[in-house]
Amino acid sequence: MVALESPAVSAPAPKASAPSASARMDGRMRLVLVVLLVAQFMLAVDFSILNVALPVIGQGLGFSLANLQWIATAFALAAAGFTLLFGRVADIVGRRRLFLGGMALLGLSSLVGGLATGPEMLMAARVAQGLATAAVTPAGLSLLTSAFPEGPLRDKALGLNGALMSAGFTTGAVLGGVLTDLLSWRWAFFVNVPVALAVLLVAPAVLKESRPAVRPRLDVPGAVTVTGGLLALVYGLTVAGEHGWTAPAALLPLAVGAALLVAFVLVERRAASPLVPVRILTRRTVVWGNLAGLVAFVTETSLVFLMTLHLQDVLGFSPLAAGLSFGVLGAGTVLGGVYASRFIGRFSARTALVAGGLLQAAATVSLVALGDDRSGLWLLLAATFVGGVGNMLAIVGFMVTATSGLPDAEQGMATGLATMTQQIGITMGTPIMSAVVVTSATLHAGIGLAVLVNAAIVLAGAILSGLFLRKV
Repeated sequence: MVALESPAVSAPAPKASAPSASARMDGRMRLVLVVLLVAQFMLAVDFSILNVALPVIGQGLGFSLANLQWIATAFALAAAGFTLLFGRVADIVGRRRLFLGGMALLGLSSLVGGLATGPEMLMAARVAQGLATAAVTPAGLSLLTSAFPEGPLRDKALGLNGALMSAGFTTGAVLGGVLTDLLSWRWAFFVNVPVALAVLLVAPAVLKESRPAVRPRLDVPGAVTVTGGLLALVYGLTVAGEHGWTAPAALLPLAVGAALLVAFVLVERRAASPLVPVRILTRRTVVWGNLAGLVAFVTETSLVFLMTLHLQDVLGFSPLAAGLSFGVLGAGTVLGGVYASRFIGRFSARTALVAGGLLQAAATVSLVALGDDRSGLWLLLAATFVGGVGNMLAIVGFMVTATSGLPDAEQGMATGLATMTQQIGITMGTPIMSAVVVTSATLHAGIGLAVLVNAAIVLAGAILSGLFLRKV
């Protein structure tokens, strides 16, 4: 459990050779990178740290079984629904200002969550954590892309960012189990507080404010339609995963979400200062880069869900043991993120998308051979490691594609789109694969079918990326 254009496309990066002085980070760049990576890592940990602890939280605070999933859903709704809006707000009011405000909100809401005495208090804290994530993620990414010039330095920074975020998802799963078993589920919240405080103390001295010289107006109709559309879409996807894709409770919000997103596009065509200029939405690298990123997040996060089912419900592993098994996936994503910038520098972002997708698809399809005993555990570990390398290669390629060829004044919007794609992909994956699993007579057969569907989606994404994306 892991960021997204067609005239004017930047030229391919030069072939890698000996690094030049201009391609090396100075001391200040390293400090900026450390601060932003720590923040992004913490956000990724926060996304997954409660998954293992949900049953214990439910028992401790009196959540009914039916309402337990809303602890995760409340976070996802806020994080996905407001991310594009906050990405644009960062361009208007200042990225550093929004980043620091979001970090303060994250620290405060984590403290409230850890001290929660009832469901209402915990849910309010989770919504606030989601809003903080929606503010910090695009602001942090745009601070990163504007701090590093387009080319090898930015590619390296984005690679490290992707690697740390993906490692954070895995670390959150493991850390949530350890903290819950050894201390209390409350420490899954408290662990954020000192990290947020440290970032708030260091960041003002390290990060420079970044915003346009002329402050644009906020496109309120666009903000309302896109935020409402995303909220309805994420809610509908969540309900579909619980009640099925044909349930009226899922179809209605999905239809409302689609209508509002169509209205958003129409509003943007007429807006004097659009939230997302239509010319950006018509760039080939924006459209296909975001679709490639969506595929990467939908498939890898849902594959973790499928393998969790296999480990716990088929093989009988404990939640903690299952979480620890994904440590190899985390190692693979870190390796992929570290190597991605070199790969892109030698080839291109499009090649990274294609190669990463093909590698992930091959690793995923091999999991069809898993049996219903523990003798195949070596295959699961090897395939998730290799798939993690491929997935992170694709994700970094997608982030480089999404932010290339755009001026600094539009980086907040670009990273907001990328973050929106990430959040929607993470939210969509599990409901889609859940719907596939339940079509089979047995759980083991359903997981096998879902693995095949997952691999097919990855393969289609890789092929389409190769066909429709120019070299960037």
